[in-house]
Amino acid sequence: MGQSPRPHQIPVVVLAGFLGSGKTTLLNHLLHRSGGSRIGAVVNDFGAIEIDAMAVAGALGDSTVSLGNGCLCCAVDAGELDLYLDRLARPEAGIDVIVIEASGLAEPQELVRMVLASENPRVVYGGLVEVVDAAEFDGTRAKHPEIDRHLALADLVVVNKLDRAPDAERVLGQVRSLTDRAAVVPATYGRIDPEFLFDCRPSEERVGQLSFDDLHQEAYDGAHEGQEDEARGHAGHLHTGYDSLSFVSDVPLDPRRLMRFLDSRPEGLYRIKGYVDFGAHDSRNRYAVHAVGRFLRFYPEPWAPGAGRLTQLVLIGSGIDARLLGKELEACRSDAPHTADEHGMWGVLRYVQDPEDRDEPDPGPDTDAEPLASESLVLEPLDPEPLDPDSGDH
Repeated sequence: MGQSPRPHQIPVVVLAGFLGSGKTTLLNHLLHRSGGSRIGAVVNDFGAIEIDAMAVAGALGDSTVSLGNGCLCCAVDAGELDLYLDRLARPEAGIDVIVIEASGLAEPQELVRMVLASENPRVVYGGLVEVVDAAEFDGTRAKHPEIDRHLALADLVVVNKLDRAPDAERVLGQVRSLTDRAAVVPATYGRIDPEFLFDCRPSEERVGQLSFDDLHQEAYDGAHEGQEDEARGHAGHLHTGYDSLSFVSDVPLDPRRLMRFLDSRPEGLYRIKGYVDFGAHDSRNRYAVHAVGRFLRFYPEPWAPGAGRLTQLVLIGSGIDARLLGKELEACRSDAPHTADEHGMWGVLRYVQDPEDRDEPDPGPDTDAEPLASESLVLEPLDPEPLDPDSGDH
């Protein structure tokens, strides 16, 4: 089991929220703060004039797959979405994360369903991010009561425009009461730490002492110099939005104990990533773990010859008790690391993708392929059939 290297999997993040909540602003922020990571963006405008796509494309030049004329959840099925994901996930593109920015009228549950239904072995669900306009939250909720359901589905909720809300703490509390253990992050101007969504990679291209990302950020910050300094104070700093914990163990973990920890992971714990050593329960493989919100998957892969056998995990969340989580992980260490019972791995194996469902291992980028210049990728859209404006399919 798991003797072949698994294909590199790209997280696909669904970015949702009602009209005017700040989704495009947040996506532009992520593009500027990519840290050298390459972002593929699928932007779904409602209507024939693709304003949001233009706004995102303007951030870093060519940056989007654009789907106009209707909500993605209505106009495209899972198979068609796979065509876009295939183009973004091809190895030579070098994409690290794909963000699907839904229209303000899209149904998040359907978008998540389509991503989970993808048959592309190079992508993995990266979570549902719901953006909320704090200043208009009460009005939006009265007009669109389905927002309660959307919040309950979300893995990460960004409460945006807090600087415009006269009762920000009340809104934050109300949003938290409507989520199902999701991480809730306060924000202004869509500024959240990209580490919530993907691993930022240091840029390899430098201009003097500044990277291209630094130059983009300098322009981005300069464009906001006239905005209220008070709102951009300490509360707007990225490090206030999340907490993280790094855990390392040279003693194998007990699979049953780890699964109890994962099944009861607390409210606000958004991401878990890393590798687990289960010792004698599977001496041939380490297990890569990917958890986002309530989504969980393990990937067995052979230990490299002569490699040190360690469990290495990173946990990221909002409002989490890192010290307590560390103690709980310590308690997952095995009391008998050199013995195993035949049923010990059953809980873990429920979250291992069937190897028969996966394609051949990723051979790696084509070394003869021409490198792409920008940090994000544009693809000319396929030609979706436009919706009949009189059909009512929105």
